[in-house]
Amino acid sequence: MKVFGGFLVYINIWGFTLSYGAFQTYYQHDLLSDSTASAISWIGTVQAWLLIMVGVLSGPLFDLGYFRSMLYVGNFLIVIGIMMLSLATKYWQVFLAQGICMGLGAGLLYIPSLALVGIWFEKRRALALGVVMSGTAVGGVCYIIAFNKLVPNIGFPWTMRVLGFIALALAIMAIPCLLSGSAMLARPRKARSLFDKSAFSDPLFILFTCSTFTTFLGYIVPYFYIAAYAQDKLQTSESTALYILVVCLAGSFFGRLLWGYVAQKSGNMVAWLGCAVVSGVVGFSWIGIDHESNFIAFSVMWGFFSASLVTLPGSAFPNICPDLSRLGTRLGMSWGISSIASLIGAPIAGALLKTHTVADGTKKMNFLGVQVWSGACLLAGSVWLAVLWVATVRKQKTGWFI
Repeated sequence: MKVFGGFLVYINIWGFTLSYGAFQTYYQHDLLSDSTASAISWIGTVQAWLLIMVGVLSGPLFDLGYFRSMLYVGNFLIVIGIMMLSLATKYWQVFLAQGICMGLGAGLLYIPSLALVGIWFEKRRALALGVVMSGTAVGGVCYIIAFNKLVPNIGFPWTMRVLGFIALALAIMAIPCLLSGSAMLARPRKARSLFDKSAFSDPLFILFTCSTFTTFLGYIVPYFYIAAYAQDKLQTSESTALYILVVCLAGSFFGRLLWGYVAQKSGNMVAWLGCAVVSGVVGFSWIGIDHESNFIAFSVMWGFFSASLVTLPGSAFPNICPDLSRLGTRLGMSWGISSIASLIGAPIAGALLKTHTVADGTKKMNFLGVQVWSGACLLAGSVWLAVLWVATVRKQKTGWFI
């Protein structure tokens, strides 16, 4: 029941975040066509940033026994945000509903849903949490397909209302599953500290944070612009463009499962470094793609290799933390800093997206800046990660497979 409830919650909180590429394309061409691509991307990145930042801050609230309140309020904010989005017609309205309201709701659910599952498992905890996190890709795929099928038939407002009712149904099923037998957890426990100043004198912590910050700058960019590239550059239909994004998210689903297994065999940091390097190379290969079939292959590879850039850092962090009693505090600090990269990465890429007029008077988009930004950030993050790997090996002297 706990795994099923967490799975449903993750469909809602990460499903809408990773499916924002579908909204980005729709907003650019229809609802917010008078806004720039960079301005539109701020909506999605603020949502992702709040998910991580509020998630970090909600850890102490969970320790104090407020997980029930967070489950109720978080699900309410997500559903009401979707419903208010169905009424939005201006940029600021979309920003408040989708960026702020849904982001805050997702952040309140991020930690409690994982913690309530993790507490009930010991031997099979990794498997249980892996199933929960697979809801990320499942939610993205399902919501994109629903969005693609419904918008042409019933329009954007009623599409969002339908998605809102789906999210409500998932929440109604998830809450009792997560809360069953949890009365003993309502007793307040000692809240962990949010800040450990000694972390900034630890070279491994600094290198880890530089690695995640730099990779996060480029990681989310393709998810936001894959559908737009397919439609504007390759001249595919809107439906095909969204299905290419679905294929990308499907690749990330299998990537999360496989790279988790590889990390157990070769070491978390080794697998993380390999995926970061390959993701950077794949990001630069995007520049030379001008056919739909090649772009589909790129999208699958991107989803497959980049999925680990979010899941593996958390698994690798215990290897560099000198005191496991401060693991939660230091990881929260690092994620809080790196979340800023998630906030600004896609808008910077959007500012690099250029529009030019061709001979027949139509406007074409030049994605070169977006492509270079994503690939360069990932390769730069790979360099930081390689330095972290070498430094960790030298300090711990336990071998190269960390």
